[in-house]
Amino acid sequence: MHQPDFREGPGGRFRLPWVYLHAVKDYADMAAHLERHPRVRAVVNFVPVLCEQLEDYAAAFAASELRDPLLEALARPDLEGLDAAGREFLLDRCFRANHAKMIEPFPAYRRLRELFRHAESLGTGALDYLSGQYFADLVTWYHLAWTGETVRRRHASVVELMSKGQGFTASDRLRLLAVYQEVVSGVLPRWRALAERGQVELSCTPHDHPLGPLLLDFAAARESQPALSLPLSHCYPGGRTRLEAHLDRALRSHAQRFGARPQGVWPAEGAVSESVLDLLAAAGVRWTASGEGVLHASLEAAGRGGESIRAPYRGHRWRDTGLSVFFRDDRLSDLVGFEYSDWHGRDAAGHFLEQVRAVGAAAPPGEATVVSVILDGENAWEYYPYNGYFFFEDLYGALESHAGIRTTTFAEVVEEGPAPGAPLQSLRAGSWVYGNLSTWIGSAEKNRAWDLLCEAKRHYDLVMASARLDAAAARAAERQLAVCESSDWFWWLGDYNPGAAVASMEQVFRANLAALYRLLQLPAPAALDTPLSHGGGEAELGGAMRRAS
Repeated sequence: MHQPDFREGPGGRFRLPWVYLHAVKDYADMAAHLERHPRVRAVVNFVPVLCEQLEDYAAAFAASELRDPLLEALARPDLEGLDAAGREFLLDRCFRANHAKMIEPFPAYRRLRELFRHAESLGTGALDYLSGQYFADLVTWYHLAWTGETVRRRHASVVELMSKGQGFTASDRLRLLAVYQEVVSGVLPRWRALAERGQVELSCTPHDHPLGPLLLDFAAARESQPALSLPLSHCYPGGRTRLEAHLDRALRSHAQRFGARPQGVWPAEGAVSESVLDLLAAAGVRWTASGEGVLHASLEAAGRGGESIRAPYRGHRWRDTGLSVFFRDDRLSDLVGFEYSDWHGRDAAGHFLEQVRAVGAAAPPGEATVVSVILDGENAWEYYPYNGYFFFEDLYGALESHAGIRTTTFAEVVEEGPAPGAPLQSLRAGSWVYGNLSTWIGSAEKNRAWDLLCEAKRHYDLVMASARLDAAAARAAERQLAVCESSDWFWWLGDYNPGAAVASMEQVFRANLAALYRLLQLPAPAALDTPLSHGGGEAELGGAMRRAS
């Protein structure tokens, strides 16, 4: 479960809505599926910066001080008085959803989109004829479409509004807002309850989701791609100290939030290197995980390629430390994340179980087999009918009663044994994506982004060394630097991503860097006024590419 920090500083306005939308659609649904099937075990990873924002939204709801423009529009008593900028904002944002699964199934929502397209086709001025009622219905349907299936089934008011279809009043919108408040505020307590009763193991990621191997050494990207282009900057200044700070803050905040220190850490993007594993082991982390491609490359480099067929289904001890490393079964994980959305739920569940059974059958008699299915907890489900409700119902229902397959947690596997596979004495740096790091470095735009961040970090170090900021200002600058170090800003840059999403995310990255300079009481460089990317391919997405981070 992960979103980068979309706030204009702690307690500030939210630039993008994906935290609260995924809370109501996905974080709540995923908890409900497990609550309905108490014999299914799982590991769920919460990135601390996401948790901070969920708590921030909950506090804003409680104080009736909404700081998100879409929620403000939903709560607005009268949308007739929207100015041109407000109308343009809603038209731009309120069709950002998976059209096939989140707009087309609802005739009233589909009609709103058709009306918009027709008015847009008529040229300048035609959109001015869209009424306040149109915008009231639009912002209501946007939130209805983003409401999780289990939330709809638990809240009669949501079903009543969907049945009404149009002509939503201010009272209707406030009823929907109340549902959002209840669900968003309840997300973290529900997951803590699942963990406390032993059904779920909660793990974490270094606090703001930094790409660990690159913070430590840009050259790590060349371990799998020797010819990869790197930034002009030789390295990220003070990267080890920064990664240690992210990890320490994550472990402490997780313990405070969920009542226990996490035993495992999923590094951002499953990105690991030898230095990252050493750092995790030194911090007392008991387990971590990465992509199957990383293991294949590491074993082959060590002359142990013959192990690669079965090795992904077992943990490996990192050298002689107490850290166990598990590797994602790429095929099974990607079936869930990318393929099964087009299947009938029962067929998909049956196929998945058969694939897992086949893995176990191939193992030597009596040997325990661990299949690690690791994927994004958010974005895949909007591609499924009903947000994956029936797929999970069939899958979890079958898992609860299956005689040969047991769901478990990584901490339990480490505790029970048997011992993981032969120790890994060396590791080739990589991530869950293709087993390398090219998603975050190597292209002109990504490298330029790293150079901008490195330049800002050098200024940060100089100001901190000068001790001219008071303690509060120094803490604010350090917090802003952590936001800028998130891997997400680099993920989005590139022409393989939707143009609108690329533009919005890289704009947030540049705004974050500019905010860092302001906190350092320095002028921001003119380069931050220039977009890093000219956009990518077109797609209809609800907030993020389908990913497994």
